[in-house]
Amino acid sequence: MSMSFDEYMRDMVQPMRDELTTLGITELRTPEEVEAHLPDQKGTTLVVVNSVCGCAAGQCRPGVAQALQNELKPDHLYTVFAGQDKEATAKAREYFAPFPPSSPSIALMKDGELVHFIERHQIENNSAEDIAYALNDAFEKYCL
Repeated sequence: MSMSFDEYMRDMVQPMRDELTTLGITELRTPEEVEAHLPDQKGTTLVVVNSVCGCAAGQCRPGVAQALQNELKPDHLYTVFAGQDKEATAKAREYFAPFPPSSPSIALMKDGELVHFIERHQIENNSAEDIAYALNDAFEKYCL
């Protein structure tokens, strides 16, 4: 029995998706879903650009999980998966200007505007605890 590349990739990345969705983060898998949720969203919105890389597994997803244990957190939680849901990720990145594409990365938006952004280089050079601390600091500033 053979498995297609697409089936293989779906099976391989599902646990990486589950790490975020089990936290209550909603996946946006199409450009239409991104467009329906990000622009003009009232309140605060966290968008995690997920990835298969080691820094997503070791720092980004665990850091987000730790940050979301805080009492103060964003009103809306979303994720797109770079390299998997390419069109959705490209659409989400349109809202992260002036930052270049980066995965993994984490965006915090308020009333549809980007207010805080953590790029890959800030993730790969820090611990999950550092990421959680940075997110909690941003939550305290913008999620009041």
